[in-house]
Amino acid sequence: MVKQRRCDWNPWSLFKQNHLYVKFAVSILLMGLAFRLFYSNNNNSIRVSPVSESPFVEKTVGENSTAPASNSVDVQENSDQIPQKETCDLSTGDWIPDPSGPIYTNESCRVITAHQNCMKNGRPDSGYLYWRWKPQDCELPRFNAERFLDFMQNKSWAFVGDSIARNHVQSLLCILSKVEAANEVYHDEDYRSRKWYFPSYNFSLSVIWSPFLVKAAIFEDMNGVSTADVQLHLDELDKKWTDQYKSFDYMVISGGKWFLKTAIYYENNTIAGCHYCPGKNLTEYGFENAYRRALKLALNFFITSNHRSVVLYRTTTPDHFENGEWFNGGTCDRTVPFKGETSLKDIDTTLRNIELEEFKKLVTVRSEKRVNLKLLDTTLLSLLRPDGHPGPYRQFHPFSKDKNAKVQYDCLHWCLPGPIDSWNDLVMEMVMNG
Repeated sequence: MVKQRRCDWNPWSLFKQNHLYVKFAVSILLMGLAFRLFYSNNNNSIRVSPVSESPFVEKTVGENSTAPASNSVDVQENSDQIPQKETCDLSTGDWIPDPSGPIYTNESCRVITAHQNCMKNGRPDSGYLYWRWKPQDCELPRFNAERFLDFMQNKSWAFVGDSIARNHVQSLLCILSKVEAANEVYHDEDYRSRKWYFPSYNFSLSVIWSPFLVKAAIFEDMNGVSTADVQLHLDELDKKWTDQYKSFDYMVISGGKWFLKTAIYYENNTIAGCHYCPGKNLTEYGFENAYRRALKLALNFFITSNHRSVVLYRTTTPDHFENGEWFNGGTCDRTVPFKGETSLKDIDTTLRNIELEEFKKLVTVRSEKRVNLKLLDTTLLSLLRPDGHPGPYRQFHPFSKDKNAKVQYDCLHWCLPGPIDSWNDLVMEMVMNG
């Protein structure tokens, strides 16, 4: 019966049967095309979709974990050169999570001063190591030590300033040590001025102790104890760095904070006034005037010199003392960056404004004389990092014997590794791509 019915087809029934097969085949074809288009579009959307949440957010700080692999997003943050807007301001931006952490460790770098070796001194948290600076309008490549050293073959650098300049040069030395460890070839009696040499690149790197930039008689020991007031000659630069200037291809120079100290000011070898010297019957000259005078003198030196080097003037560094100052119980116990909920202290605003004003005056002069003089503005990005200082861990395990011990905090210098490493990201970008 079944066979008879299947063979008893008339032309209309055959047409309907074939029509059904055709419809079925077309349906299968359309479904296949739709599936292919959907799959292709879906893949395309994965490649261009932004990451909605950093994989670092849910990870405990300091854990040995890595971000999940992705073949859909091309990450460029570690490339040597990243397209930027012409108007990009490297000093304005935000600190964002960085699961990769620092380039070096406190154990891998041998030049870290004991006061800045926070991990060795017992600092218990490590979250401050997992952030990177992200300018508002562009990407900032991470420091590429190998590319930097290749570019600096047969050249010399100098950092001129105070202990923050020393802090900065040690950060750079630590980063470069991932390619080659430098040999120390000079130091003064107090190890304040030093010089290192990279033999494979014939590259030298110096730090010159000159906290005022001008000629100064300083009666202060390594612990900051003074036996007499500082004597500053505001019309004469410090020969410790000016006499060596022509031997340097690059220089990072800085000043500021030391001008807050009690000082007697000289002009033409005659006392012109002082800063904070009650009882001496001297005219209050003001640290603002003294700093402006010294800065003008230094900048004019570069402009009038016939030696053409690249000079970066680094702006003032804010401190993060809370509930007091360094000498009366001030602390800095924060463990994460600020998110804009802070502002510069009046003194830091004053110092930075002087720097910005004096550089603004030089715009025309620099273009006429073709002086490669740039402003390395690290003030605002540093302001957002109250978590990056040694604090009580400027000393070795300060609470090992007494958890409630009263310890002097350091809320001005920076842990190594730490936020100051990002200053070198700016330095490399300004020198290599600026």
